Amino acid sequence: MIQEIKIPRILISGTGSGTGKTTFTIALTKALQSRGLKVSVFKCGPDYLDPGYHSFVTGKTCQNLDGWLMGKESVISSFVSASQGSDISIIEGVMGLFDGHSPNGEAGSTAEIAKWLQVPTIILIDASGMAATFSAIASGIKNHDPQVPIQGFVANFLGSKSHLSIIETASIPLPILGGFPKSYEHSFPERHLGLRSAGPDILTEEKLSFWKNLSEEWLDLNKILEISNSAPPILSESPTIVQEKTKDCKIGIAYDEAFHFYYEENFKKLRDYGAELIFFSPLKDTKLPEVDGLYFGGGYPELFAERLEKNKNLTEEIRSFANSERPIYAECGGLMYLSSEIQNIEGQNFSMLGLIPGRAVMGPKLKSLGYVEVHTEKRTILGEAGIRFRGHQFRYSDLILENEDDSLFSYHIRKRKSEQTTREGYTVSNVLASYVHAHWASNPEIPKNFIDSCRRFKV
Repeated sequence: MIQEIKIPRILISGTGSGTGKTTFTIALTKALQSRGLKVSVFKCGPDYLDPGYHSFVTGKTCQNLDGWLMGKESVISSFVSASQGSDISIIEGVMGLFDGHSPNGEAGSTAEIAKWLQVPTIILIDASGMAATFSAIASGIKNHDPQVPIQGFVANFLGSKSHLSIIETASIPLPILGGFPKSYEHSFPERHLGLRSAGPDILTEEKLSFWKNLSEEWLDLNKILEISNSAPPILSESPTIVQEKTKDCKIGIAYDEAFHFYYEENFKKLRDYGAELIFFSPLKDTKLPEVDGLYFGGGYPELFAERLEKNKNLTEEIRSFANSERPIYAECGGLMYLSSEIQNIEGQNFSMLGLIPGRAVMGPKLKSLGYVEVHTEKRTILGEAGIRFRGHQFRYSDLILENEDDSLFSYHIRKRKSEQTTREGYTVSNVLASYVHAHWASNPEIPKNFIDSCRRFKV
């Protein structure tokens, strides 16, 4: 049954990457929390890094909302479910408002999410070095697609309060909700194409307090709350009462500084199908937990390769686990850990698990970035041949195989903008590893099949 659900909400977007969306979202979150509000934060797109910051600040897992990976129904249900118990939900956009999979369509864009969820939208504009031009840019964005519910603008990277006053005077008749001055010393450090992983060394109390105080001084918080409360009810399916399944399958999740790129939706689906998730650290733990399957997500194993290599006890336990034919699934950084060795950017080599016969070699340039669709060409621990699902690649390494044996490959991978396919999905017995970060909302049978594989090979 369809029901109307009232969720105060706003979406923070911008004219492109680098306009300060993540910092603004963190600053606004802290300011609203200081008013006693419970805040849920979401991130458009497939990114793992920004959600880590929002999870750290809110103490609640930040969910990804990705139109191409998930589809409309999953986006709405995930948003509604994860917003429960919060006073306000904030969605951070990806890239610019209208940037998606194609320059001629809205699929995969922040605008698409804004429409699906009917979210009042605030646009950040880099105002450095401009005055009346701010108004021209804001007018163009507002008029480009009137169906996107744009409710205000924020001027970022200002020179002074006087600069903000000039922009307000020259602006179109839409609210200017404030702005932020330039403050490079309080910015968050970056690595590759994004922020460094969240942690107390990055998100210090001093920095968080600075951005909270800046929000209270420079933003019209009352107006922002008024805008969020103006959001119409969301039409959504009534929550299905799911009968509690017996947790007869235990899956070990590698989770620490080296491995922490996971979609929360994947965890939810594993739990929904009867798995108990047990988290462990390949960096710190010397013994595996008692589990029926293992899941190694992405991350930065190359930065911790020496520590991973030295953890001999756990290495031997994982190898014994693989030899028992219990399932092991790995993505990106997890694939690197399962390979024979990692060669870091300085050319140093570190021995890894050796479950996949290849060497992961880091490079200075991006090797792959973008959405992919996977078609399995043979039976794996994720199910029968012919299964399709969607995912994303973001990597600076290549896997140099020791041989090109056909039996090693189980995937055909097609990039979203190409008809050409490549072979990947490395399998050895019940080990399956890939550079693809899979989002299981694209095929909910995947987590079910993985659990079934774990049940079949329980010892």
